[in-house]
Amino acid sequence: MTDAASKHSMPAPHPGDGTLLARFSQTMVVFSERWFPDAYVFVLLAVIVVAGAAMVHGGSPLAVSQAFGDGFWNLTPFAMQMALVAIGGYVVAVSPPVSAMLSRLAAVPKTGRGAIVFVGVVSILLSLVNWGVSLIFSGLLVREIARRRDIKLDYRAAGAAGYLGLGVGFTLGITSSAAQLQANPASIPKAMLPISGIIGFDETILTWQSLLTTLFVTVLSAVICYVTAPSPERTVTAEHLGIALGDDRIVVKKPARPGDHIEHSPILTFLIVLLALGWLWQTFRSGNPLITMSGLNTYNFVFLLLGILLHWRPRSLIDSFSKAMPSVSGVLLQFPFYAGIAQILTKVPNAAGVSLSDTIAHWFVDASANSTGFSFLVGIYSAVLGFFIPSAGGKWVIEAPYIMGAANQVHAHLGWTVMIYNIAETLPNLINPFWMLPLLGILGLKSKDLIGYTSMQFFVHFPIVLILAAVLMGTFVYHSPVVP
Repeated sequence: MTDAASKHSMPAPHPGDGTLLARFSQTMVVFSERWFPDAYVFVLLAVIVVAGAAMVHGGSPLAVSQAFGDGFWNLTPFAMQMALVAIGGYVVAVSPPVSAMLSRLAAVPKTGRGAIVFVGVVSILLSLVNWGVSLIFSGLLVREIARRRDIKLDYRAAGAAGYLGLGVGFTLGITSSAAQLQANPASIPKAMLPISGIIGFDETILTWQSLLTTLFVTVLSAVICYVTAPSPERTVTAEHLGIALGDDRIVVKKPARPGDHIEHSPILTFLIVLLALGWLWQTFRSGNPLITMSGLNTYNFVFLLLGILLHWRPRSLIDSFSKAMPSVSGVLLQFPFYAGIAQILTKVPNAAGVSLSDTIAHWFVDASANSTGFSFLVGIYSAVLGFFIPSAGGKWVIEAPYIMGAANQVHAHLGWTVMIYNIAETLPNLINPFWMLPLLGILGLKSKDLIGYTSMQFFVHFPIVLILAAVLMGTFVYHSPVVP
């Protein structure tokens, strides 16, 4: 979507403008644009760092190499799911009804700075329901606002705002995999059940402390978006970056031959949707629809089906699917390397049979003296591991035995321990481009274009949110694990 040859002269960022936070933000932008590598190079560097650390920890070079190769394809199903999240969201978003809604939403902001704040808040709110919707819808919303001629939008800052749902919001909502696992007895490993027990949503994402945290991080994110947005004379638009902002909507040509008519007929669409209704009924009637929808396979099925229905004619769906494919190239290339990193961290033992991940977990746990100190250490540990294994809480099942065991020892509330882990684990997404890849594909940008702004969100959020989480731990009363 970019064309370097067509770039217009860009305003030079000037770190001397605005407030202290704005000046520091622009310094980070300049630094990121100059020094931050492509997301693919970033993951290669991460592999080397983790491999070296595993060897220093006592793992043999052969074991590290073996783990890297063994784990390389472990995320293949997940990579396919993530690719379909991006494609399904794109297909739905460019359908005629949703395109019309996007146009109306894009008309709401009155200024470029206000538009950046608006995108950030929309991204966070959508992520509480589903992170896939947040990521794709926010990216397309940025493109739609960027097409407006009556306001001057900094395309990089708006793109970074569209990523906030994945950086500060989604693990506080219904798509928190750690909270979901703890609320479902069938999902909890038998060995872990006596340690953690069953923890319902009423002790995790639906507590007043969690709702307060959600409100706080949303307001804080909006304030940071507002303060760090470039001044009008320093704004870098999509045009400056050479981004092609052609209409994302699908224009279907009329049938040119007899065989084209069935591609333009809604009969097949109607029959497929009718066939799927039975499965949808059986799937959603048996439990909480939000929890059911948070499963990636169900989510992708529903969104693909919704895309089929909203496009109505097969040809429109085919064209939109093809148009979405460039947005997932980074996902397909880089996810296997993250799988290799996870395998090295968790499966390469030293002479004592302990992995690097185990050592880090035990160090943080052993350093805990009380529930407040424990809260800080869990947050730091979650953020450190989340940087190298951005799993959206998927690694909780590996680390929970250590963390929840320590929580029982220091009498830290188990439900809030899960939420501290959630809150801190998502923040490194702001400086690790793993989850950024589908958004970058839609926006036509590189990670260096957004990291300058998202890193500012990280630097402000991290200490404040950890302090808030530790303070709120004091409002809970510990109880032992609830085991059925």
